[in-house]
Amino acid sequence: MTCAPWSRKGCRAIVIVLGLTGSIGMGKSTVAAALRLLGVPILEADRVVHQLTAPHGKALPAIGAAFPGTVTNGRLDRAKLAAIVFADDGALERLEAILHPLFFREERRFIARARGNRRPVVAIDIPLLFEIGADGNKDAVIVVSAPKMIQRARVMRRRGMTAARLDAILAHQMPDREKRKRADFIVRTGGPRREALRTLKAIVDSLIRSPRRRSAIRPVRRASFTTRTF
Repeated sequence: MTCAPWSRKGCRAIVIVLGLTGSIGMGKSTVAAALRLLGVPILEADRVVHQLTAPHGKALPAIGAAFPGTVTNGRLDRAKLAAIVFADDGALERLEAILHPLFFREERRFIARARGNRRPVVAIDIPLLFEIGADGNKDAVIVVSAPKMIQRARVMRRRGMTAARLDAILAHQMPDREKRKRADFIVRTGGPRREALRTLKAIVDSLIRSPRRRSAIRPVRRASFTTRTF
């Protein structure tokens, strides 16, 4: 039996799960805000992780055990932890092994709440979506992209950012060209916001019209929704 995402009788409601990703400085947060204007609930990985590592957060006991000296009186020394994980790929993997299961648990709860509220589409905003293999359970993925020169200029305006730190961050991220190859939809930043909203609305509408999830959505991959935005 096939049921529409908004169906209320006779079958379980379907929620289209949209992945949102893009490298640092690409304008992903602005695209996420535009999706919210279109009524799409969004779960932000960065915000969830911040909550998990806030004072007395759920992740702190495991982080303190794995990285002695980084947690004191229920508070995380973020600078100390960052210095450890950026210098050691093994340390980064240990940290991810702690954080990722906790995030994915919250992701499942988020989707379940959306299903209970009869939301047809939700978005999961994960900067390293492809890098951690989190695209596998998404029905479609939007990649936010921008020219390298614009990307670097945006990031270098951030407080405390240096060229060396930016290069270190980019070294841990999949190249933008590879992300675009894997995308279902691409939003290129740098142009009129009104055009971006029209483009994103077309993407959301196309997903809602699909009567099923993966089998119906995958054929519209790489549809002509690429645009210059923000």
